[in-house]
This record gives sequence, C-alpha cells and structure tokens, in this order.
Amino acid sequence: MGLLAVSYVGMGVFVFAIGSIAWSLTATYTDQHSLLLTSLFLTVVNLIGVWRWLGRQARHEDGSSKAVRKSSQAGNALKLFSASGAVGANVIDANGDKLGVIVDLMLKRDQRELAYVVIAQYGLGGVGETLRAVDPTRIEFTGGFARSKMSRRELDALPALQADDWPSALPPQERRPNAGASGALDRN
Repeated sequence: MGLLAVSYVGMGVFVFAIGSIAWSLTATYTDQHSLLLTSLFLTVVNLIGVWRWLGRQARHEDGSSKAVRKSSQAGNALKLFSASGAVGANVIDANGDKLGVIVDLMLKRDQRELAYVVIAQYGLGGVGETLRAVDPTRIEFTGGFARSKMSRRELDALPALQADDWPSALPPQERRPNAGASGALDRN
C-alpha cells in the first residue's frame, strides 16, 4: 500500500477514534449504559487502529523509504523499489501522461522475478476501470511512480483482465522477445 493510502487510512481511523470518544462522553453525560459500553469498545478498537496505521505502518513505510534512498545513493547496480510503494503508483508514458495506476505486482513463487504488473486504466474509484497485465520489462520503477515503455495505444491494445480472474502467468502475446531477467526484483 502506498504511503499516501496509509496516511488516509490512518487519518480515517483517527477520526473514528475521536467519534467513538465523543459518543462515550455523550453516553456518560446522558446516563446511557449500553451506548457507553458499545462506545468504549469501539474506542479501544479505534485506538488500536490508530497505533496500527499511524504508528506501526508508518515506521514500516519509513524503513522502506530509507532502504530505497540508501540504494539510490550507493551507486551500485542494485536499486530498490518498495513493492508497497508500487501498488497505487501512477504509471506514466514517455511524455509524462498518466496511463493508469498499478493495482498489484504478481510474483513468481519459485524465482525472484515479477511475473506481471496489473495496471488499472480509466475508471473512478474502481468503477468502469479496465485491468491489464503488463510485462514487467515494459515498466521502469522510479521514485513515486512507474514509467511505462509503452504508449497509451500499446497499453490499450492489451487484452483486458477480468476483475476476479487473473491469469496464472503473463499471457503469451504480452511477452516481449528477449525480455530476459530484467524484470527480476533484485535488478529494479
């Protein structure tokens, strides 16, 4: 999950925590015991959520960001890119135009390689979106976004995926000749 999404979730849980505290106070002042018990339970759940999303998850995101930054400063061939940072990242073309958003990275279990990248195009909040499986060698992961080596026309020409039925491997027509191992996780 991208850092922005973590912040929104964390802030949402924080707002719910404030709401449950307010309901607890209201129940106390109006002498409504059932409402008080329910509100106190929700307050505890919401405070755990605040810790989870604004504390624990934020530390994980900080660790990930620092590893990416160190990797880019090290000057070696190994450049890291956070998988959680990839999900939700905008995909842009060579002109800087947005082509879509990364929905998921499908990994090969027995190798250290990406099988394919799922990109959502168009749609608003998931309504009317089109999902496409893209060869990872056609995506360059950089800071905060992914640059596509494909044009919008090439991406639009790829077959759409069913939202609930993705392929077990990159469809053969999507594979580029001589793709090699450049889609390997340890090289991106």
